[in-house]
Amino acid sequence: MRARDRTAVSALRSTLAALDNAEAVPVDESAPRATAIEGLPAGAGATEAARRELTESGVVDLVRAEAAERLDVAARLTAPAPAHAERAARLRAEAAVLLRFLETTDSQGSRSV
Repeated sequence: MRARDRTAVSALRSTLAALDNAEAVPVDESAPRATAIEGLPAGAGATEAARRELTESGVVDLVRAEAAERLDVAARLTAPAPAHAERAARLRAEAAVLLRFLETTDSQGSRSV
């Protein structure tokens, strides 16, 4: 990362965001919402919810899905016309970064992600 590898940084940032979203707790839409200030919870952390914890296999599956999505979009960008070849190449490079990360994890055995 010190070499400012923009492709790797972009791939890892978006994958970290996807992991963060996957750990989010679904919002209960049926719960009543207070509109008056008197109905709001008070105190530090009163509205915090515990986040879900992903298993290592869940993390690996999500990273694989992120790589597959990039490869799919790259294929769709270049299929009709090569007008977006540069963007497709960048997506393929990002997918390669993610897949390389998975290979490194697999070669080191069961490792905490």
